[in-house]
Amino acid sequence: MVELGYKLSCEDTNPLDLIHYAKIAEKAGFSFAMASDHYHPWINKQDESPFIWSTLGGVSQATSRLKVGTGVTCPTIRINPVIIAQAAATTAYMMPGRFMLGLGSGENLNEHILGDRWPPASVRIEMLEEAVKVIRMLWKGEMSTFHGKYYTVERAQLYTLPEELPPILMAADGKKAAKNAGKLADGLITPGNQPKLVKKFKKSGGKNKPCYAEASVCWAKDKREAIKTAYEYWPIVANSGVINWEMPTTRCFEILAKMADPYSTIDGVVYGDDPQDHIDNINDFIESGYEHIFIHQLGPHQEKFIKFYQKTVLPDFM
Repeated sequence: MVELGYKLSCEDTNPLDLIHYAKIAEKAGFSFAMASDHYHPWINKQDESPFIWSTLGGVSQATSRLKVGTGVTCPTIRINPVIIAQAAATTAYMMPGRFMLGLGSGENLNEHILGDRWPPASVRIEMLEEAVKVIRMLWKGEMSTFHGKYYTVERAQLYTLPEELPPILMAADGKKAAKNAGKLADGLITPGNQPKLVKKFKKSGGKNKPCYAEASVCWAKDKREAIKTAYEYWPIVANSGVINWEMPTTRCFEILAKMADPYSTIDGVVYGDDPQDHIDNINDFIESGYEHIFIHQLGPHQEKFIKFYQKTVLPDFM
């Protein structure tokens, strides 16, 4: 059975509104929510970027059934995996059985801020592998020491641990990352519908593990308005993933956006208020092997979008 989730987008939403949207998404019938973890928004128009770990504490108290995950956290450069292990354990303690730790190799946009080198993709994937080892080690609750290629842990122990450890989901936008997710993680996350990555994940050890995908939509009563809104707030969905991971500043993304036609549709995004378009899109993800699809409403009108899904889309999947 498929589960539909809601995207808590920290790039264009303040922390109090994120908590509010999580609460009403739960009431509307969404099964889970995935929260982005950024230091910067993608473009200045988005104008927000709260610390997601503080926000998740609020979400834990405002909801009671909604499963919540990070979609996704980078535990390699900006924040050390030792700290992510503690943050995730505390969050899982506050949401018994409801938290998922989604991890990825990050974006230069967020990870360069301390002056660290932004390594090539192959190195970032190696760093993520080692970070997962560190996190799982610390979740055992024992005094631990670790000397790896990228990380050192000296006599560290986590004392506050949940009764049920959260699953680790890994993001992938390429074959190598999908292969690693199959071997190391408890589930896969992909941006958009990527059936080839699902197959690679399943063949690499993920056969009986869940697959999550982010589906981008822009609800509005007028389709032309929806297309314009998507361009204004989320031009990055038109970019190749390689570009999004490499560019260092919001200014770079804004310059790139100016090269696009603001009135052209972006492949993979559903526009407007025809319920069947949204239902068909979800069914496409299901056919590709995804059991968990979280919907990202691009731009404003979040409450209207949630009500629209509650009345016209969610009932088809319950």
